[in-house]
Amino acid sequence: MEKVYRWGLVLILVLAGLGCSKQHDHKGRTPLVEVAGKFLYQDDLQAALPLNLSADDSVLFAENYIRNWVEDVLLFDKAEGNVPDNDKIMSLVESYRKALVMHTYQEALVKQRLVDEITPEEVTDYYEKNKQLFVLESPIVKGLFIKVPLQSPKLSDVRRWYKRNTQDAIEQLEKYSLRNAVTYDYFYDQWRPLEEIEALIPGKTWKSDTNYLIQNRNVELKDTAFHYFLHIEEFQGKGEQKPLDFAQEEIKEILINLKRVEFINGVKSDLYHQASDKNHIIYYYLNSDE
Repeated sequence: MEKVYRWGLVLILVLAGLGCSKQHDHKGRTPLVEVAGKFLYQDDLQAALPLNLSADDSVLFAENYIRNWVEDVLLFDKAEGNVPDNDKIMSLVESYRKALVMHTYQEALVKQRLVDEITPEEVTDYYEKNKQLFVLESPIVKGLFIKVPLQSPKLSDVRRWYKRNTQDAIEQLEKYSLRNAVTYDYFYDQWRPLEEIEALIPGKTWKSDTNYLIQNRNVELKDTAFHYFLHIEEFQGKGEQKPLDFAQEEIKEILINLKRVEFINGVKSDLYHQASDKNHIIYYYLNSDE
């Protein structure tokens, strides 16, 4: 009975919304509640509704959301009429809006123009001059990982292929993985955090014994369901120098930040000169007789 009542409540709200405020143009939206001249619409509620809720939980969420929305509108309406310096608040809001718009525009400009201006030569030069800044806080690796069910065919071939960084072995392993592998991860061409690779093997960690991977570049493990094959082609340990290809995105961000102020100041200066050349800037105080 309570469930029927709740669904009935939401239905009444929808029907009430359909019949209310006939003079107001809702632009095709369905109002659920009106209070203090503000409207809560059905699509607003729908957007806020979490996924995968049961029917009962959805109704409960809707009731709470509507109640909270009404209370917030009423509190704001009451506060707006009782705050003595509302003009100051509006001024602060406008200042924040202005700063937010400018920041968003500046970041878009930086992405569009400045990122492409960072050359590989600049990245390498900065890396060579500041190597002390690029030290690994945790191990990274390059290599290959494959996970297959216990009863997979040709396991002897897999044991041979995964250890070899040759084009033929990689091709054979890729073809094999299409039919048999649960997970196949090729990362010879990019550094990956060791903990990221460890996460692929349940319950396995080498954090306290990274020497094991230095001495054993080919690791085969199994549990009750799967075989896990890991080949480590390259290894860099905690405290070692970050390789350039691993640090380059970090360096690009540093270089962008170093150039950001100069770039933005240049944009401002260009806008100023363009407006000045077109006589879009009017200095009233310069025309004053006083």
